[in-house]
Amino acid sequence: MAIPKQDTDVFPALQGLEAGDSSVRLRAALALGTSPDPRFVDKLIERCAIEPEFSVRDMLTWALTRHPASMTVPALVEEVRSERAQARSQALHTLSKIGDRRAWPAITRALLRDADDEVARSAWRAAVVLVPDGEVPELAAVLSTQLGRGGREMRLSLSRALVALGEVIVPTLRAAMTDPGPRVRAHAIATEKLLRDPDAGMAFAIEEAKRVVALGGAGEGE
Repeated sequence: MAIPKQDTDVFPALQGLEAGDSSVRLRAALALGTSPDPRFVDKLIERCAIEPEFSVRDMLTWALTRHPASMTVPALVEEVRSERAQARSQALHTLSKIGDRRAWPAITRALLRDADDEVARSAWRAAVVLVPDGEVPELAAVLSTQLGRGGREMRLSLSRALVALGEVIVPTLRAAMTDPGPRVRAHAIATEKLLRDPDAGMAFAIEEAKRVVALGGAGEGE
């Protein structure tokens, strides 16, 4: 019995995801996204959890976005509960790219506060995309608990997530400006500056916020 041509194309591409050469894996992910097929979904998600190369992971995410959300979202929601940090992070990243709000209940407080920085950053980005309008203030409150966390890139990721929520974050930021921790206060001030002037740049905003904190202030409106 002859094997359908579609199947002869599918299996080499699936095998290519496990090749030692990252360029081969990249081409395989591209092929699987170019010709979407229900049989690809589980393998693409499985590979996301272990793929070491960023460019290949990005292509795997793209390939998943090419498949119907009705097939990918339930599997990705299950993946955000994985014990493997990369699996959680990449699943969250992919959910943010798909943008289907049915995934919102999967964005738990635990993920938004995940001890792994990449998981937390991915959760912040996904939350901003998926949050229902009525739950934006609560999300802002949860995200504000992470103010002052990590290095410059981590703080920038959080500021961008908060700024994307809009003016609703202002009361939360003002409350954080009275926090006992100087890092929290400086981050809150810097985030409000970015909200008011998105072109200011995070480096400038942080340095200005540090100056304000050092002088004992809490920003504009005191």
